[in-house]
Amino acid sequence: MNKKTIYIAGQMAGLPDNNFPAFFAAEEVLRSKGWEPINPARFNAVFGTEPTGRLLDAVCESERAAIPHLDAIHLLKGWEKSKGAKRELEVALHHNLMVIVEGSEE
Repeated sequence: MNKKTIYIAGQMAGLPDNNFPAFFAAEEVLRSKGWEPINPARFNAVFGTEPTGRLLDAVCESERAAIPHLDAIHLLKGWEKSKGAKRELEVALHHNLMVIVEGSEE
């Protein structure tokens, strides 16, 4: 049986450690619930977190391009403060993905 894939979206910019701890914690929880999480913090940790970096911009666009092919999106607390997470949610809604908000019943 294939695991369902879920993209983790949330605020990074302006938060301590770019909010990576919250992304990695969500990844563990989602994996324990049978999901296959796509964690943008993993890519950002490898490629850097400067929003003006061309490589990072390309990685972010690649991640967003993958969203329509996934099963769901998981929004971390405070996601509404992130322009990127808002765009990712728009893509997910446009493609009728399941939306899970952290702290809600899953």
